[in-house]
Amino acid sequence: MGSDNSAGIPPEERSSDLGAPDVMTMRSIRDLFVREEPLVETSQFDSVLDPQEIRVSFTDGIGDAEWCRVDITWYKSGAYRFHYVDERDVNWRFDNHPNPHSPTCHFHRPPDAPPETAEQSCIEVDEPRLVARAVLKLWRRAYEMDDLDILNTATNPP
Repeated sequence: MGSDNSAGIPPEERSSDLGAPDVMTMRSIRDLFVREEPLVETSQFDSVLDPQEIRVSFTDGIGDAEWCRVDITWYKSGAYRFHYVDERDVNWRFDNHPNPHSPTCHFHRPPDAPPETAEQSCIEVDEPRLVARAVLKLWRRAYEMDDLDILNTATNPP
C-alpha cells in the first residue's frame, strides 16, 4: 500500500498551534473503525515512541480503487484531521482547525484536496467518537454509491 510521511495537519495550513496529538482519543477512534467497518484491514499508529496519527487501511476503496487508507490525527485542543488517500492518488479530508482560508470545520474536496478550496464541513458534532462515526458513515455511503461527490452532503451526520 502507499505511504505518506506527512503526519497531522501541515503547519502551513493552520493559523495557531494545535498542541500535541491526543493518543488516548486516537486509540478510541481506531477501535471504533475496527469494530464498525468490516473492510478495515489494519489500523496502527505511525510510531510506537511518538505517535502522531493512526493509519487505517481498507481492503477496498471508492470507485476503481483497490485499496484506500484514512490517516487520522486528533489533537488535545480538539482539532482533527481525517485524510483519505487511495492507490489512484485521490485525496479528501475532513478537518477541524483554525486557518486563514476556510471555516474552522471544513472539507477538502477530492480528487486532490487543495487547501485553498476548503468548504464548510457537513459534520457539526465535535465529540471524537461522533466525528469518527460521521466520517466512517460518509465514507461508507460514498463507497456503496461509488460517488465521491456525496462525501460532504449529509445533514449533520452521524
